[in-house]
Amino acid sequence: MKRIFDFTLAVLLITIFCIPIILVALMVKFTSKGPALYWSDRVGKDNVLFKMPKFRSMRTDAPVVATHLMADPKQYLTPIGSFLRKSSLDELPQLWNILIGDMSFVGPRPALYNQIDLVGLRTSMGVSTLTPGLTGWAQINGRDELPIPIKVEFDVEYLKCKSMRFDFYILWMTFLKVVRRDGVSH
Repeated sequence: MKRIFDFTLAVLLITIFCIPIILVALMVKFTSKGPALYWSDRVGKDNVLFKMPKFRSMRTDAPVVATHLMADPKQYLTPIGSFLRKSSLDELPQLWNILIGDMSFVGPRPALYNQIDLVGLRTSMGVSTLTPGLTGWAQINGRDELPIPIKVEFDVEYLKCKSMRFDFYILWMTFLKVVRRDGVSH
């Protein structure tokens, strides 16, 4: 049921957001050097790596680490990077990952390949058996502001309580958070 929902909603949203996706890509391309998309290696279900696209919000010389590990992430933002992140428009290309099954709309956010602490803790708690999501329980309860152990506690809670009803609640709360721009630190 969840996979059918994900696929159907991804097709619908790609169709609806086709023009905005093209416009954002052009904005990224015209305001900074480099490609419009940034493809990062992410940890998926059962710790299998996959490529995840985002609209590039950081300069091409930014270090390949989680943003919270940077001393001053703002120094690496492109001219429209802050806007893309606060509006979550940088996440639109991940509809592709949902369409092909690497991601779901709801699940734990996919870790970077080099976030060994997060991946290890998730694996030990059984969270790695979940398909990563565009949004998740931890996302709506703190997003970038959560320390890793707390983030994993929310992931475990999602693992124990997952249902389509819970997913719909998380999607609704995500919509509200994005509209209010809650929980974005840069």
